[in-house]
Amino acid sequence: MNRLFVVVNVLGKMVLIFGLTMLIPLGLALWNNDGARFAFEESILITMSCGLLMWLVTRRYKRELQTRDGFLLVVLVWAALPAFAMLPLLIYLPDLNLSMAYFEATSGLTATGGTVLSGLDALPPSINLWRGEMVWLGGMGLIVLAVAILPLLGVGGRQLLNAEIPGPMKENKLTPRIAETAKGLWTIYASLTLACVVAYRWAGMDWFDAVMHAFTTLGLGGFSSHDASYGYWDSPLIESVAILFMLVAGINFATHFLAWRAKSLISYRYDSEVGWYVMIVLFSCIGLASYLWFVDVYTDPLVALRYAVFNIVSVATTTGYSNTDYSLWPMFVPLWMLFLSGFCTSSGSTGGGIKMIRARILYQQVYREMITIMHPNAVIPAKLGRSVVANRVILAVLGFLFVYSASIVSMTLALTFTGLDVITSFSAAVACINNLGPGLGEIGPATTYASLTDSQIWICSFAMLLGRLEFFTILVIFTPAFWRK
Repeated sequence: MNRLFVVVNVLGKMVLIFGLTMLIPLGLALWNNDGARFAFEESILITMSCGLLMWLVTRRYKRELQTRDGFLLVVLVWAALPAFAMLPLLIYLPDLNLSMAYFEATSGLTATGGTVLSGLDALPPSINLWRGEMVWLGGMGLIVLAVAILPLLGVGGRQLLNAEIPGPMKENKLTPRIAETAKGLWTIYASLTLACVVAYRWAGMDWFDAVMHAFTTLGLGGFSSHDASYGYWDSPLIESVAILFMLVAGINFATHFLAWRAKSLISYRYDSEVGWYVMIVLFSCIGLASYLWFVDVYTDPLVALRYAVFNIVSVATTTGYSNTDYSLWPMFVPLWMLFLSGFCTSSGSTGGGIKMIRARILYQQVYREMITIMHPNAVIPAKLGRSVVANRVILAVLGFLFVYSASIVSMTLALTFTGLDVITSFSAAVACINNLGPGLGEIGPATTYASLTDSQIWICSFAMLLGRLEFFTILVIFTPAFWRK
C-alpha cells in the first residue's frame, strides 16, 4: 500500500502540471471570445483540485521511485490523464458521452489521431487547439517532460524514462543525467515544431492552422481542424511540408539530438533504422503510385504520385492525415499501407507500431534460423550495423512480436463479437494498436469512430493505450510477481 501512495503522490504532481497545459487553449478562448472559456476554466479547476488533493493526501509518502513504481506510475498516468484531458470536450459538447470523450482524449494523448468528432470546421479554435496540443504533448511523452521537471520536486526519473520510451534498446543514455536527456529531446522536439509552424505558414496556412497542424505533424497524431483533413487546402505545397516533417518525426529523436549536438549529419548515417526506413517508404511510394496509375485510378502519373506519397507517408508514419478517401482505392493499396504502419517508424520517434529496429532484428533472426538449418554448427551473430545484438534482446523482441500479434487477434475477435464487421474490426485493431487512427470500413479516412458502440469504443481506447505503452508496461502490472515484495 505504501508503494501505491508514493506513486499517487507523484501522479498528483503530474496532474497539477497537466492542468497548467490547459492555460494555452484558455488564453486562446479569451483572446477570440470563441465561447469555450467556461469549459477550460471548469476543467482547469477540476484538474488542479484533483491533483492537489492527491498530492496533499499522500505528501508524507516520499522516496526514490523503484523500477516497479515507474511501471505503475506510467500506467496510471496514461489511464488517468485522458480522464482530465476529456473534460473540456465533455463540458463544451453536451452531445458527447463519456465513452466518446475518453476515446477522443486517449486518441490525442497516445498520438493516435482517430476521432469521434465531426463538424471540426465549426468547433471553437480553442477546442481544436486543445486537441492538437494533446497530440503534441503525448507525442514525445508526458513522462519524458515530467522527467525534466520532477527532479525539481525531489523525484528521480530513470525508471519513468525506461518505462516510457519505445524500443528494445532502452539502456542507452544520451547525456549523463536523465533530466538533461529529457530536456535535450524536448528542445529538439520544440525546435522542429517551431520550424514546422513557419513552414506551414509559408506554404499557405493561416497561423492557427499552422500551429494546430504542426502540433499533430510532429506528434504524428493526425488530428485536424477540418473534416476534410488536408483535402481542405488541396495544396501540393502544404502537403509537401507535411510529408517532410512527418518523415522527420518518424526518425529517432535521439538521432536528431546527436546530430544537433555534433553539428553533423553523420549520426543519421550510423543510425541502424534510418536507411531502411527511408528505403521502404520510398519504394512503397513509387510502387503504389505506379500501381494506382497502372489500374487507372489516376490517369496522370504525377497526380497518382502526389496522392500516393502523401497518404502512404501519413499511414506509414502512423500519423493518419489524408487528402483523399484512400479506402476507395483497390484494396491492395490500403492493406499495404496498414502493413507499413506496423513497423516503419523508428524507435524513439513519435510513431507507433513495433518500430523498424524490431523488424530488423526479426529479419536477422529469421536469416540466422535459415542458415542454421543448412549449417547446424554455424555461429551467426545478429548484427545491427557494427553492433552485435544480444540474445536476450532477440528473445525480448520475439516475445514482443507474440504479444503484438496476439493483441491484434484478440482485439479483432472482441470487436467482431460486439457485432462489428470483420474489415472494420481488423483495421480498427491494427489502427489503434499501431496508434495510426483511421482504418478501413466504417472507420475509413473519410469517416470517424462515432458509428461504433460504447463497448467498441472502450475496446479501441484500451488498444490505443496498449500500443502506446508497448504492451508489457501495462501487462506486467497484472502479474502476481509485480505485487510481491
